[in-house]
Amino acid sequence: MQTGARYQAVLELIGEIFKDEKPADGIINEYLRGRKYIGSKDRRFISEKVWEIVRNRMKLSFDAGTTDPRRILLWSARDVLDEVFDGSQYGLAPLSGEERAWLAQDNEQPYPDYVEAECPQWLFAKINNIEFCKALNRPAEANFRAHNHSRDEVVRRLNGEGFDVFPTVYSPYGLKSKERISLPNCMTYQDGWMDVQDEASQLAAILCDVRPEHKIIDYCCGAGGKSLALSHILGNKGKILAYDAIAKRLENIKPRLARLGVKNIELTDFIADSDRDFDRFIIDAPCSGTGTWRRGPDAKFRLTEKALKDLNTVQSGILETAAPKVKKGGRLIYMTCSVLKEENEHIIDRFAAAHPEFGFVNIRRIWEKHIKAPYPHKSENMLRLSPLSTGTDGFFICILEKS
Repeated sequence: MQTGARYQAVLELIGEIFKDEKPADGIINEYLRGRKYIGSKDRRFISEKVWEIVRNRMKLSFDAGTTDPRRILLWSARDVLDEVFDGSQYGLAPLSGEERAWLAQDNEQPYPDYVEAECPQWLFAKINNIEFCKALNRPAEANFRAHNHSRDEVVRRLNGEGFDVFPTVYSPYGLKSKERISLPNCMTYQDGWMDVQDEASQLAAILCDVRPEHKIIDYCCGAGGKSLALSHILGNKGKILAYDAIAKRLENIKPRLARLGVKNIELTDFIADSDRDFDRFIIDAPCSGTGTWRRGPDAKFRLTEKALKDLNTVQSGILETAAPKVKKGGRLIYMTCSVLKEENEHIIDRFAAAHPEFGFVNIRRIWEKHIKAPYPHKSENMLRLSPLSTGTDGFFICILEKS
């Protein structure tokens, strides 16, 4: 493709993404799937340029003085304007005189803090940390988890396939790769020796401190990552009940179970009222996903204050559902991939005040039992992980035990 045609594709994509209706990765994938004629190098260029603009959307909008996609693209490509806006058959229309005059103007105003942080103003007011927001806006390295084999074995096999991977700092099962690994062409992955999972999520599974004799439920199991990690930790022994109210999500887990050879996970979309003897009731609560912005920076623009309040209601409701189902001496484990106190500390504080039968478990002690690296947080009752403190996604974990 010529440069102009590449940028025409970029313009079409950011125009759709900036509507803030659907996740950007889905929009990009659907666009490229529908255009088989676009070669691999062109696909990579288009994807990388789109993500670059998405990650710098607020600064580009501020500098351009508009949210118009063409103007934002003009501003981002101002060093190669004539090459990009060449008026070719499949390219972008040439610059108008008005556009050239507009580009000649300099915007020397300093960025407000929330623009510098690349974070919508109402959300930045809650986070209020520029460096933290910047860390959440940087691309994440690819994270994997060894499965049914030691990490050293998986590293050796991946190296043999030509992939450069290295161990994670905290999780004893984790691997990272700075380069993209094509999973369909990776036999280590296809043979079930590893799975995709961020290190923070792996640590959350480890801190559940499960044993084969435990009655375990992974509530709101979603894509099943936590259940699969628990299966590995248990050596495919015992039983893990993976629950989700949405049946389609459970169906999507089945191919992963088969590829990884998992035998100790039972999928279900029904929990009986009489089921009140769980040793580990694990809640990976529906949340804003603010901790995963490194992978989906466009999500911050789709989140609204109303949606956040609705999530808070759901989160509190799930805790209330779980409370009577935990046996005496059992643990209720609450986690989110959010960095917002409204979804984490505030939710737990309200629940703990209403349920004195639940006490906080010292997370540091569990950490030191299973993980060699130093404990990374001040609080021993509630653990926060983040790109700044642990080099992971943003994650929150709290463990409560029923007296």
